Amino acid sequence: MNVRNRLFFLIYLLTFNFFSIYSQDSNQEKKPLREVLEILQKKFNVSFSYADNSVKNQFITVPDDSITLSEVITQLQQKTSLQFEILNGSLIVIRKKQKTKPKSKSSYSEFEPLDEVLVQGYLTSGISKNSDGSIDLETDKLGILPGLIEPDVLQIINSFPGVITVDESISNINVRGGTHDQNLILFDGIRMYKSGHFFGLISAFNPYLDYDINLSKSGSSSKYGESISSVIDMKLPDEVSTGTITQFGLNMISADFLTRIPLSETTELQLAARRSITDFINTPTYNQYFKRAFQDSDLSALLNNNSVLVKDESFSFHDIYSKFIWDISRDDKLKLVFLNIENELSYDQKLTGSTGDLELESNLNQQSFTTGITYEKQIHDDFKISAQKYFTHYDLSSTNADILNSQNLIQENVVQDNGLKIDASYNYNESVSFLSGYQFSQVAISNLEDVDNPEFRRYIKQVLLSHSAYGQFDYTTDRIQLKAGARLNYFEKFNRFLIEPRITFNYKFLNNFSLLATGELKSQSVSQIIDLQEDFLGIEKRRWVLSDENDIPIITSKQASLGVFYKMNNLLISGEFYIKNVNDISARSQGFQNQFQFVNDIGNYNVRGFDFLINQRFKNFNTWLSYSYNVNNYDFASLNNAESFPNNVDVRSVINLAANYTYNDIKLALGLNWHTGRPFTKPLQSDNTIIRTINFDNPNSSRLADYIRFDASLQYQFKIGKANAAAGVSVWSVLDKRNILNTYFDLDNNVINQIENTSLRVTPNASFRVSF
Repeated sequence: MNVRNRLFFLIYLLTFNFFSIYSQDSNQEKKPLREVLEILQKKFNVSFSYADNSVKNQFITVPDDSITLSEVITQLQQKTSLQFEILNGSLIVIRKKQKTKPKSKSSYSEFEPLDEVLVQGYLTSGISKNSDGSIDLETDKLGILPGLIEPDVLQIINSFPGVITVDESISNINVRGGTHDQNLILFDGIRMYKSGHFFGLISAFNPYLDYDINLSKSGSSSKYGESISSVIDMKLPDEVSTGTITQFGLNMISADFLTRIPLSETTELQLAARRSITDFINTPTYNQYFKRAFQDSDLSALLNNNSVLVKDESFSFHDIYSKFIWDISRDDKLKLVFLNIENELSYDQKLTGSTGDLELESNLNQQSFTTGITYEKQIHDDFKISAQKYFTHYDLSSTNADILNSQNLIQENVVQDNGLKIDASYNYNESVSFLSGYQFSQVAISNLEDVDNPEFRRYIKQVLLSHSAYGQFDYTTDRIQLKAGARLNYFEKFNRFLIEPRITFNYKFLNNFSLLATGELKSQSVSQIIDLQEDFLGIEKRRWVLSDENDIPIITSKQASLGVFYKMNNLLISGEFYIKNVNDISARSQGFQNQFQFVNDIGNYNVRGFDFLINQRFKNFNTWLSYSYNVNNYDFASLNNAESFPNNVDVRSVINLAANYTYNDIKLALGLNWHTGRPFTKPLQSDNTIIRTINFDNPNSSRLADYIRFDASLQYQFKIGKANAAAGVSVWSVLDKRNILNTYFDLDNNVINQIENTSLRVTPNASFRVSF
């Protein structure tokens, strides 16, 4: 970290320490409308659906306990600038009242165009599908989902059509046939290079923060760059609360704490921390996760080696979040955010010999440090600008002690992303708005290999500077929504320009039908590759690299989709076709474990797919069935005689069937997940008694058995004095089925061995949470 970034972080910490001294209780007679809505939801057993921008800066008194729900809604409509629409007995949609363009300046925009919601309660409460095809998640409103004990952001995304993790890892989310590094994951506007704890089994982002998440699979906004697959944009609260909110939680993996402290009427400090409890107890949940995470690693190999004693195994993880909000004036806002994520594994190896005992330590550390400062200015009722300076430092390092060969291998992969973003938005009228901006990014990536026996050291560092300018036009009427824009990227090192047009068009017809068409061109210069499957103790095998326009070119993609949606009352039926062509991928990024494992070639993959969903809501019952089908093939000039063959993540069919039920304070969810097996390559039979190399069949010409999993979750909410509490249990893989996630072959003493990576077996979890 250079001097400038260190100084910025020091100022950031000092600012927090200064303002925390002046923390005070600010209970007022009036409460934020959002808090009042939460009270009413529990009182009347209803669900309010709204965009955060609709209710911000609105304060009202809590309605009297004696009045009915209809009287409450009438009162709220009179006291706010909102419309309340009751869709059924339990779902109430809140929208801004239509206004003419105001003529005088006031605090922030009184009219702000929002993505029109196509359906509320998509799969469960707190999830909505927008008319531009994107999906919104609000974790504080989120209902229960099968197998999940908490609202894990990335696990929830896996429930959507077109999204799958072929190895049950949220560090390997495949959206419409893409690899995980092709997804853009933003935390309060800052790109993340690490997304999982426990090496991919749970999300690295505290699930109880009040996220407002937008997932775009196609037709994403022109403000998003550096991804050729999906965009997962996680926004954190930026409004000052009127009272302190504190939560404590515990499950069979970790414990967490979070609080929101208003320091004054215009400032707030948000804090959250989570840490594994593996230092104190090894629960059944931890034991299952441990088996799954380390089953194909150096650690598991040593545990199965009778000549080496493995002891003092230690694994832990934590994440720490903080955010400071300052409403400088009615039209100016300052925000500072900080996030630290870390996973650490260590163990000792002991070898007893005739000359004495030899003991060495192996360890792996994966950490991410992110910080950013954002300034927002409301120039006019309809014109707003924002500027963000951010810095991310990602570090993956390991020491692999090979005690049998008296060798130590040190490996390190470091990413430093330093950038600036400036956005400007202008609302011309209620139908037309514009977005424009500029982004500067300086990414430096280094890779280190250091061996002591024999001595060898390789250190490579690359730096890439890029500039991006973008613009977007939004047009919305009762029947039409159009978003058209483009992003222009310039890469200094290569003196190369790339233009990325984007378009989303939604047309409503016959009252209950919508036609959605999207198209986009994208590119990315940062990706992940695998040098050796044994790298980083065989656990985190992927390392980040920069494009060099030779061995690793800039990846580009073209994607288009066409879908029809039928929405009537509480029934949604949707079908969407899509095509996706991705060019200039490196074979080293695909994780081949067959005849192409050590081949370096540049190629493409092409996806043709279809996503279908039927979602039916009743008063307290919600059920859905989704089906996804795609064909995903590689084309490499030097592989397989230039003939196409199945992609490593070519899972042809995926079915999700689930339901959840709410009765008073009890929530229950059940779900079934099934998909066809992923492809693999078998070795050909050999008549030789001695095999020196494996002769493989046609690449990915065989398939694993189908994957099937049944999950269940139960949650109960109750009171402990004046505090709200919740307890829950979940079971992942109730059927305890042994699913094979991956299989490959290696050669040991001239004998071909088949190695199988298997799924999580039956994995229970339990949680308890209290908030006040």
